[in-house]
Amino acid sequence: KIPMAEKHITAEVCVHHLTFNDTHYAQKGSLIKCNPAIKSEADQQALWYALNNDYFDIIATDHAPHTWDEKQNKYAKAPSGLPLVQHSLQLMLEHAKMGKITVNKVIQKMCHAPADLFGVQKRGYLREGYHADIVILNPETQVEVSKSNILYKCGWSPLEGEIFTTAIEQTIVSGHIAYAFGKFDESKKGERLTFGK
Repeated sequence: KIPMAEKHITAEVCVHHLTFNDTHYAQKGSLIKCNPAIKSEADQQALWYALNNDYFDIIATDHAPHTWDEKQNKYAKAPSGLPLVQHSLQLMLEHAKMGKITVNKVIQKMCHAPADLFGVQKRGYLREGYHADIVILNPETQVEVSKSNILYKCGWSPLEGEIFTTAIEQTIVSGHIAYAFGKFDESKKGERLTFGK
């Protein structure tokens, strides 16, 4: 196996391709239009197989927060992409609770591997001397996705009405509590990433 830092060709899988399949178009329509398109359940199962057998290096969001009005166009005219960065970790933890992936692999593919792949210095791991980038979760609190708790500037999510069984309580960025219990603290801005590649 080639170490991540030495790879010249890599592959990612997006959270929405692991979550939605073509049976969801009847309800979600253009809200889940993306490129590549959401495909069949068989295709989705192949993605899960590839992820769990390390054919994919990272799990990504392909976050594309188009406006609600843009996504209300007929399918052919609606822009591709959907907002997912806020809910990607919760979605993957739901998949882990269903036995589709281990929590350790979620951490590997969403934290460690992206830092290694892009050579992001002192990030992606909980280590002495590294930036303290941490998410504090409550694995026993149910959260329903609703307009009142969607934090995207676009104001919508294809996941409205979904219930997660894990709540994100705090997000710490470079040691600063940037988000806690529904409120942001923007008194300290993010820091520039540095790369070792």
